[in-house]
Amino acid sequence: MAYLLFKYASISAAVLVGLYAGLLGLLTTSSFQAHVVYLHKIQMTWFKDLDVPESFGFLRSQTTPFSIKSSTGGTLYAWHILPIELYRHHEPALLTEPSGFASDITSRFAFKLLRDDPDARLIIHMHGAGGTVGSGYRVPNYRALSAGQPNKIHVLTFDYRGFGRSRGTPSERGLCIDAIAVVDWATKVAGIPPSRILIFSQSLGTAVSLAISEHFALQSPPTVFAGAILVAPFVDAQTLVATYRIAGSIPIISPLARFPLLFNYLQTFIKDKWLSKDRIAGYIRANEAIGEKYRLTLIHAEDDYDVPSHHTEVVFWHAVNATVPRGITYDELEEVKYKSKKDLGAAGSVMEWRTKNGVIREEMLKTGLHDVIMGNPVITMAVMRIFEAADPSFK
Repeated sequence: MAYLLFKYASISAAVLVGLYAGLLGLLTTSSFQAHVVYLHKIQMTWFKDLDVPESFGFLRSQTTPFSIKSSTGGTLYAWHILPIELYRHHEPALLTEPSGFASDITSRFAFKLLRDDPDARLIIHMHGAGGTVGSGYRVPNYRALSAGQPNKIHVLTFDYRGFGRSRGTPSERGLCIDAIAVVDWATKVAGIPPSRILIFSQSLGTAVSLAISEHFALQSPPTVFAGAILVAPFVDAQTLVATYRIAGSIPIISPLARFPLLFNYLQTFIKDKWLSKDRIAGYIRANEAIGEKYRLTLIHAEDDYDVPSHHTEVVFWHAVNATVPRGITYDELEEVKYKSKKDLGAAGSVMEWRTKNGVIREEMLKTGLHDVIMGNPVITMAVMRIFEAADPSFK
């Protein structure tokens, strides 16, 4: 009996090892790797129609689905979401509008409310891996974003290529191109100046937002937005996969960390690097060099089991280090944080690093997980803090 148990246990172990080895082999291929990294085929909209935003809890014609052309020829699926108080003021006119997908959004009354209001603010929302504009905690997130000024703050969210109804295959270069196209639409079609635009991003979206923020800051003349909020950012793809667990429980390559040669070899196959630590440093150096004002807020929950909160601490260090000509070590910054950060008890802690040109804020929450945090008041407060700093008259 003991022999049979040992035999079956050995066979089971061999099968598991074989399956794991097969998974590692598949991960070295770019196509399979894209599915694992971006999870773009997992839509999580539970058979709802994205062209019917009312099924996600919005009022009739509060949200307009439409498309934005990418420079590579594809189209990106997007939602323009009206803030609730603005909707209330114009409800009779909005109810006469056709609902659903707009082939020409410029003809919609909701679009005109954005374009024609010189006090309107726009948040460009860049979501994380998996799902669509309507998935999971993203809808409560949109409400939290506009809650601080529900008569003025519009939200523009979109699906990257390969996600939802946006055609194509996701890649680092492709997602950056898509995000640039959305910014161009906001500034050129909707006519919103960058000073009235805030970039909000979460998880994978933080890497996208940092890439395009650096891109626009390096243009001549530079384009600098009102600010940026990054929720659950990560250092880079290589550091993330070293600890990443699917649903917080299924490791990918972290079990191989005890075998450094094999572990490092497998990491060389990572196609999309997403070097957020370098991009945030490049973005800040660009602004510091020319004296442009910038505002960055990094938010992370300590109980986030998808992206460990230590990633934000490291990204924050790279950001601060970029402002110090002689540089600052991680340990030196930790000493400064120990003396200067505000302890908020059960709410976590806050640390601000200020220069003549910018403010880099790190908010570490005790709770909020990876997604729940997006609908919490901390998001509304972060939005208003940035918009009011950019324009004190915006109350």
